[in-house]
Amino acid sequence: MHFIESEFAQRVNPSETLAVTALVAELRRQGKTVIDLGAGEPDFETPAHIKAAGIRAIESGKTKYTPNVGTMALREAICRKLRSEYGAEYDPKQIVVANGAKQAIHNAVLALCNPGEEVIVPSPYWVSYPEQVKMAEAVPRFLPGEEANDFKIKPEDLARQINSSTKLIIFNNPSNPTGAVYSKQELHALLEVLRKHEVWILSDEIYLKLVYRDIATTSLAAFAEIRDRLILVNGFSKSYAMTGWRLGYVAAPQPVANAIAKIQSHTTSNPCSISQEAGWAALEGSEEALVAMRAQFEARRDFVHAALNQMPGVAARLPGGAFYIMCNVAQILGKKFKDKTISSPSTLCHLLIEHAGVALVGGEAFGSARHVRISYANSMENLREAMRCLQSALEEIAAPS
Repeated sequence: MHFIESEFAQRVNPSETLAVTALVAELRRQGKTVIDLGAGEPDFETPAHIKAAGIRAIESGKTKYTPNVGTMALREAICRKLRSEYGAEYDPKQIVVANGAKQAIHNAVLALCNPGEEVIVPSPYWVSYPEQVKMAEAVPRFLPGEEANDFKIKPEDLARQINSSTKLIIFNNPSNPTGAVYSKQELHALLEVLRKHEVWILSDEIYLKLVYRDIATTSLAAFAEIRDRLILVNGFSKSYAMTGWRLGYVAAPQPVANAIAKIQSHTTSNPCSISQEAGWAALEGSEEALVAMRAQFEARRDFVHAALNQMPGVAARLPGGAFYIMCNVAQILGKKFKDKTISSPSTLCHLLIEHAGVALVGGEAFGSARHVRISYANSMENLREAMRCLQSALEEIAAPS
């Protein structure tokens, strides 16, 4: 029988970051050496006390269904964390635990958006935001952040973007792919604009524990005046090196949480029971391992940033958080390398995988035709070798023909 993709499937583009990860795996299977600076995944082991909690869960028989919205113990722990760190009061009934923050965002978009309604997506953006908006038959409207402003959007630009069709803004602090971090003052200025409009705010704070500069930032949940329109999303993958455990959550006003729970009940139902026990241990246990990981990420950031800015034809701003650098390669575009014209960031990335053995992600996946994203979630040894290989390739590209 002839297969034709559904209209739903045709609306969606595949994830470029996952495509790069798959390509790296295939090249390695073929015996090629590739240093992967494309993946958004901590290279550290899950902390020992968290792994131990997962093992105990298996051994004690906690391998059955849990409530669709997650265990009461984990939801209570999330509420305690939000209260202790941000002074944000939530009831466990307002928490829905999901199979990763990605599912939490998708559920929230589906719960809020109707066909044709507009969703403001600051750009550069995480690859899945516009695709999830399109899956809800809503319309992504991109709001570019200026590179000179560390890619952050400004209040006056946000005010101009909002219109009567705007239903939601998706906010990401710190940002994937730029690593930009909004200060408390910048957050307050943006919220002053949003308070004047009937707009929901989805705040993706998956990297909030990974802030390096001396920036006084916080969760949007700390602003009590907008909590009745805030959908807060967070998870365990980045801060606790738990990507494979697939565990995230949303905290939202009760009616929104109820709608999200209803949607989840007919898709995946509850998240993994074992992962939830590990997540509880992550929230309730020591953050010593997190602090140590953050310090190593910061050292890597400083090294990679300095190395990139010594390379011909590229420029990179110092990010304040996450573990990415958005590198401007506009001066390289149009040049030739190995008899091939570098017509786009993605073309450059494919050439670098093939000839330098280093995997990056083209900026088109994030809404930029001038940048590549580099992840420094890799060992310092690999980062040194990757920077050496990139330096050599870029010097060859920059050499007079």
